[in-house]
Amino acid sequence: MANTKSAEKRNRQAHKRNARNVQVRTTVKTALKRAREAIASKDPAKAREAVRMAASALSKAKSKGVLHAQNASRRIARLSHQLHAIVGATK
Repeated sequence: MANTKSAEKRNRQAHKRNARNVQVRTTVKTALKRAREAIASKDPAKAREAVRMAASALSKAKSKGVLHAQNASRRIARLSHQLHAIVGATK
């Protein structure tokens, strides 16, 4: 337990930030799950939209400092690679 006023304040701030970060991480996880499912369904139109939404969620998480920049970039690249694999196969 915090012993000083400043420590109590830091504790409150940490709880607020943690709640915000959990919300952003959950949004990212859901977007990634939907993108992977869309890619697995091999429907190019649905997959394109889902990957676009996931990339947007990852970029937002990166800009808010929830995800490390390279982590977000790597995930976007992997999704794009999987998307192009099914889009190229359907042409």
